Amino acid sequence: MCGIAGFTRFSSSFGDQALLERMGQVMFHRGPDAGGEYLDELVGLCHRRLSIIDLSAAGNQPMHSSDGKLVIVFNGEIYNFQALRAELIEDGYSFTSKTDTEVLLALYQRDGQKLVEKINGMFAFAIWDIEKQELFLARDRLGKKPLYYYPCANGIVFGSELKCLMEVPELPRVIRPDSVYDFFTYQYIPDPKTIFEDIFKLEPGYTLTVNASGYQKKQYWDLSFSDQSGASEAEVAEELLDAVRHAVEQRMISDVPLGAFLSGGVDSSGVVALMAQSSDKAVTTCSIGFDSKEFDEVDFAREIAEQFKTDHHEFTVKENVADNLEKIAAYFDEPFADPSLVPTYFVSQLARNQVTVALAGDGGDENFAGYSKYAVDEVENRIRARVPVVLRKTLFPVFEKLLAGARNPLLRKAHTLCSTLSRDAAYGFFLSNSTFRQSVWDSLVADEFQRKLNGYHPSSLTQDYYHKAPAQDHLSKILYTDFKTYLPGDILVKVDRMSMANSLEVRAPLLDYELVEYAATIPSDLKLHKGEKKHILKKAFSRFLSRDTLYRKKMGFSVPLGEWLRNEIKSQAEELLFNSKAGLCDYFKMDRVQSLWDEHQTRKQDYSNELWNMVMFQLWYDRYAIRK
Repeated sequence: MCGIAGFTRFSSSFGDQALLERMGQVMFHRGPDAGGEYLDELVGLCHRRLSIIDLSAAGNQPMHSSDGKLVIVFNGEIYNFQALRAELIEDGYSFTSKTDTEVLLALYQRDGQKLVEKINGMFAFAIWDIEKQELFLARDRLGKKPLYYYPCANGIVFGSELKCLMEVPELPRVIRPDSVYDFFTYQYIPDPKTIFEDIFKLEPGYTLTVNASGYQKKQYWDLSFSDQSGASEAEVAEELLDAVRHAVEQRMISDVPLGAFLSGGVDSSGVVALMAQSSDKAVTTCSIGFDSKEFDEVDFAREIAEQFKTDHHEFTVKENVADNLEKIAAYFDEPFADPSLVPTYFVSQLARNQVTVALAGDGGDENFAGYSKYAVDEVENRIRARVPVVLRKTLFPVFEKLLAGARNPLLRKAHTLCSTLSRDAAYGFFLSNSTFRQSVWDSLVADEFQRKLNGYHPSSLTQDYYHKAPAQDHLSKILYTDFKTYLPGDILVKVDRMSMANSLEVRAPLLDYELVEYAATIPSDLKLHKGEKKHILKKAFSRFLSRDTLYRKKMGFSVPLGEWLRNEIKSQAEELLFNSKAGLCDYFKMDRVQSLWDEHQTRKQDYSNELWNMVMFQLWYDRYAIRK
């Protein structure tokens, strides 16, 4: 795994060798093994390398094609590169290394920009065509690897992380109001936006072509749920198991030590089991635990480790949060607040002490309806379909207002249900994904900032994807929505930044794009079956996982957030919330924030998500928003 960055300079002598070196240095953690730069009259490229395949210097980048006409910087892994290499050799191409990078160059020589349709992997790369004077950039189908860019008079500036672009002195840092609202609502900023105006993320499944005439963005892949399989449940389970096994085996190719994250849940346990079946030595596994039994799953992980005789390692997150929170948050160049970033950082750190590559179970929930929100949303949607629209639009809003501010947990759930049922299915799913209650936002937001929003509401993101989903049924539409929003904006960002912070490569077999495409053909009632989540995946894994593992209550990668705010990070949070001269105070009424804080501390109300989002925003603001 690596880091890439660069710039074009079609209209002036923008950028120099020193800028390239600075861009590489700020992402040193992504590739501590080697680094390099390429600079000519029109383009500058830099690369940081984490050596995984072919550890020799022949794999260093920027890499030139055999004819000297192309230069590439590449971040990622191409899992079918060996088959492509053999095919290219048959076509007369020769290779001087065993890297997938050299295969990409040869494939581009042969197929041009259509190479993206033939590669299977996680990637973000830039290829400079010296003869055409054209820069071609691409990002993988699901968004595992990041790519930021800033269009400017000279073409673009780009990088694996936003901090690379911020090395450019002229880069504007104007905070985008709707991105702020998005962040507080979702805990991340969705593609293609960033926290700054005029700076963007290249969306998953897109390419970008840049030349002296400007730039052109093109989508080369999308996920469709329109073609549903008619196979029997047993046939689907068999085909699914074969597909997962193939994806796991592809991701076990490595010239460095390899292991796995193990939570003890269905997804990671299945991956570890298949790794153990395909390996002639013990698989290295790593797990994270908490002092709180409510959130601790290490006992379940230990059972799987014993069953498959892995070389198992554990770490307990105890007194480490306050000491490390500022450092961990700094790896996110934008506001980001998924609380599981903390255990993901520590499990990556633990894994890196043992291996350089780790397989993970990410993607199982999105592919096979594993989150509790899917089951809840499905029930709500059935109720919605049975209650006349007139009643939903008139009675439920009344109940919603009556229950607003309820402190009893059951009454709060009733309030949420009334709020959801009074709206359509797309908006109902938005409420499932929102981490900042509308009533709380309305009471907090400063009048001036509200005016700057000019009527914008983050629900439009969820609703737009829901309505344009290539799918017929409700579950498929919300799965598609999460594949376009939550997965690339939250889950994959978290894994990329926290693993790269520790110079660790993480591979996700359940997000193999061919497996994802196959899963999209599986009927929804085989994914969420009579309320049972991930039904078909559990059937596939039932050959080697016990019923206890498959059917115990899912905990997820949760953290004791409420208690952290009342105890371990209390003083740190108070300092950030109430002693900062700029940031939160520009967006919220701070007297109301104080009231939320007090009510949370005395347990009158639980404002864990809202307060945590504020803490993480201020941490980001203090480090990145103000030009030093």
